[in-house]
Amino acid sequence: MIEFKLDGDFIPLIQLLKATGLVYTGGEAQIVVTEGEVKYNGQVDYRKRLKVKRGDVVEFRSQKIVVI
Repeated sequence: MIEFKLDGDFIPLIQLLKATGLVYTGGEAQIVVTEGEVKYNGQVDYRKRLKVKRGDVVEFRSQKIVVI
């Protein structure tokens, strides 16, 4: 499990995937989101511009990111 400390009010999903090192580029992040490989609070989510906030949980390739 990865704990990600959020500095502002939110972080876009694409940036979160890059910031945690689960993808290398924004382009790769967009692809995995549009292909349904990312879960947001337990549900597959296809929104590339999703605003992830404190308390949210993102799952990708057996990794769980908890935003604190």
